Amino acid sequence: MLVAAAVCPCPPLLVPEVAAGAAPELDVARAACTDALGVLAAARPDRLVVVGPADGTGPEVYPQGTRGSFRGFGVDLDVRLGPDRGTEPERTGRELPYGFAVGAWLLERTGWADAPVEGIGVGEAVPADRCAALGRDVAARAGRIALLVLGDASACRTLKAPGYLDERAAPFDAEVGRALGAADVTALAALDVALARELKVSGRAPWQVLAGAAEDTALAGTLLYEDAPYGVGYAVATWS
Repeated sequence: MLVAAAVCPCPPLLVPEVAAGAAPELDVARAACTDALGVLAAARPDRLVVVGPADGTGPEVYPQGTRGSFRGFGVDLDVRLGPDRGTEPERTGRELPYGFAVGAWLLERTGWADAPVEGIGVGEAVPADRCAALGRDVAARAGRIALLVLGDASACRTLKAPGYLDERAAPFDAEVGRALGAADVTALAALDVALARELKVSGRAPWQVLAGAAEDTALAGTLLYEDAPYGVGYAVATWS
């Protein structure tokens, strides 16, 4: 059953080596992510499932130990998903997408060693009902399950944002922040798939997996951080 969840953004700029001189601008977001992972550890899960955006449709599975890097950003920094148990991961032929690499970096940064880890990637084309069904399947696994849910809100909050300014972005992000802070599974499940795609939201599908996983729980939500640096909406929340 699902016992806790943490929601974090996953821009590569969250990694100080990637952000370089701009790193201090996301110090508050990094601190909030650290606090969120602390909530997961305190729940003492038997397994941590990292859910994040995938390049394809998915679901794409990333076993513990799957490697990723930030070399595409000119940074000589490698990561691996979950604690190093001294064994080689299953050969999938894939590296972690950048969003999952950020999640792996967060876990390494906080010294995660509390439970085995696996990743599940879901693409932006996956419909809401399939996301919910995937979440229910994850929550139905034996033992105590925790989720680390990765994804960003809209990328259209300012003129200089990656998706330029869209007046629909701020209201969309505000509703996402409210729903995450209230652990409102109904509101997350109802997010508009087409609008989320137009606003370049990477977190829609992962959040709807969370909504499915939490359907039959009584988890309470707390919004730890919400802002839009660089014109992209970032939110950090915990459900426990």
